[in-house]
Amino acid sequence: MVFRSSVVIAILGGLYFFNQGQPKITANDKEALILQGLMQTIEYVHYAPKKVDDEMSKTIFKSYMDKMDGYKRYFTQKDVEQLKKYEMSIDDQINALKFDFFNASLPMLENGLTKAEKYFTEAIDAQVNFNKGDMYETDPDKMTFAKNDDDLKERWKQIVQWDITTKWIQNIDTQKEKGNKEGNKTDEELKLDAIKEVKKRYVDFFDRMHKLRRSDRLEAYLGSIANYFDPHTDYFSPKEKQDFDINMGGKLEGIGARLQTEGDYTKVFNIVVGGPAWKTKKLEDNDIIMKVTQKGQEPVDITGMRVDDVVQLVRGKKGTVVILTVKKKDNSIVDIEIERDEVQLDDSKAKSVIINMPGKIQNIGYINLPKFYSTFEDGGNSCAADVATEIKKLKAQHVNGIILDLRNNSGGSLNDVVDMSGLFIEEGPIVQVKDRSGRPSLHMDKDKSVLYDGPFIIMVNQYSASASEIIAAAMQDYNRAIIVGSTSTFGKGTVQRFYDLDRGISGYDNLKPLGNVKMTTQKFYRVNGGSTQLKGVVPDIVLPDIYHYIETGEKEYDNPLEWSEIAPVKYSQHVVVLENKDKLRENSKERVSQSKDFSLIMEGAMKLKEERDQSKYPLKLNSYRAMVDKREEDGKKYENLLKNNIAGLDIINLQADMSKINLDESNKAKNEEFVKDLKKDIYLEETMYIIRDMINLEKSFALLQPKIVEK
Repeated sequence: MVFRSSVVIAILGGLYFFNQGQPKITANDKEALILQGLMQTIEYVHYAPKKVDDEMSKTIFKSYMDKMDGYKRYFTQKDVEQLKKYEMSIDDQINALKFDFFNASLPMLENGLTKAEKYFTEAIDAQVNFNKGDMYETDPDKMTFAKNDDDLKERWKQIVQWDITTKWIQNIDTQKEKGNKEGNKTDEELKLDAIKEVKKRYVDFFDRMHKLRRSDRLEAYLGSIANYFDPHTDYFSPKEKQDFDINMGGKLEGIGARLQTEGDYTKVFNIVVGGPAWKTKKLEDNDIIMKVTQKGQEPVDITGMRVDDVVQLVRGKKGTVVILTVKKKDNSIVDIEIERDEVQLDDSKAKSVIINMPGKIQNIGYINLPKFYSTFEDGGNSCAADVATEIKKLKAQHVNGIILDLRNNSGGSLNDVVDMSGLFIEEGPIVQVKDRSGRPSLHMDKDKSVLYDGPFIIMVNQYSASASEIIAAAMQDYNRAIIVGSTSTFGKGTVQRFYDLDRGISGYDNLKPLGNVKMTTQKFYRVNGGSTQLKGVVPDIVLPDIYHYIETGEKEYDNPLEWSEIAPVKYSQHVVVLENKDKLRENSKERVSQSKDFSLIMEGAMKLKEERDQSKYPLKLNSYRAMVDKREEDGKKYENLLKNNIAGLDIINLQADMSKINLDESNKAKNEEFVKDLKKDIYLEETMYIIRDMINLEKSFALLQPKIVEK
């Protein structure tokens, strides 16, 4: 059965009744308390908990080492051997709520970073000989740790030469693309620019690394422990959980400004259109924030402060006031008072247009949904409600069909995808969900009404995951829609829930907040009984894409849950009957085979596979230049692929959306970019042909046939 919040609280609240054999936690040992909460949540709630044993210890050791130094730039083999003595005892430390391995890693990592920074500085300040050098390995899995400090020093010389070489060639090519103009730089000047850019990048990088706190490293370590059980089980600090909720909900309370670090300063990167900062017309992109003041309190100098700490100072509850002391482009210093408010992050919201292909097919509705966002408080965002609104707007335009684009949609709210699926069928099961008890439960559409009963296509690709796969699978099983896309979707067939450790652990108020655990508690299954885990959803019509030969998705993660299947459930719909999938597939295959663009995509996909398999590159400048030139020459045939407008593909904004689009120049620009991308989308073009064939071939849509253009 599905866990409800009250059940979850009861489970976590009762965990300490089982703690008779657990080590006693002192009043100040917050880390041990978090670890205990994490492990007990896994033990009692995780879908498939594993034994805490030596196998777990070895896996965590490797995972955490990869997080600390995956590119083998800080540790030597001697360092690794020192830490290796903990490889088989991490499980024992977890049981004892100890952090011996973690504690030993921190000074070694800091020492390694200090050495790496020193070796980098020496290498970039020295005279680099670009006419010398062996092959440079870029795949960390094929690298070994440096034998000793001298070997590590040599590695940093290679890293510096590689980064300067690639940036230098990039600068030369960028200038060449702009043509011969007065003021063009010499190759030597472009090299000096490359050195300067690489140096700044690494100086900023080492600065960020040195600013990481023990708590940041602890999150990574706890993440390695959690990820052993599956890639989606993880520990979230209070700050990480807040960011996750904002991302899921598509809104926050604050001033509506995106910030970034620049050296010791925090700079305004972007102002969110329509937000409080935007409304003041005073805060601007590239303003440097020097101080943050909560109205009525003392100002806080944020020089040298981490950007996430600055964000916490700037964010706040709706109606409260923050004062930013900023340095403007003209070096003037001004105080800007901003009343915080709710900020809508519209980039992820559902939006729709009408698409015409004159002489071929007309008046097709298109809905783009970047993710399944949801917030749960009153008045919260719901992607299901928003998609329903878009459908109503399209129906008012009497569209002949609807395309729902879920490409690159990584999923989100389970409740919303169930509600959204119900918009297209009368009622019935949408997805089966099974917890660790083995008893599957059904998530049902209980609303007998059907919002849209016309021709329906869902577009997916290999990055359509989770909730995207649920609706695609349901509509495929119900035979309600045609699924169009890459060889398969992502293959994430698991359900996660957040467990607040503060609510599950009684007492210890002086140590709270403790954070949250995101836990895989269930697997979902199609109504036909199959799982989407690892295998994903195979579209009814597969279109070639650039990643055709590259393995992607859940199966590429470490420790994924296995594929399985359960008994199917009864399901049916009487909205439409699709009887001609084979003919639709045959027609599409014929068009694709005659398309020069799709043929180039398949060629490019093979080329990409070859380039991905290559991991060693020449360090010597002339050899690297020759390799780049050869690739550029080979790539000329692809350079205009997917960049040109498709003749006869017209994108029309809905009149109902124009007031919002015309609200300001930023909204206009975003819409123009959105429409421009659609006009170049050959996958959308082929999907338009598929929906035309669907209308022409299926008896369910006979009334629509006079309204569209025949073949």
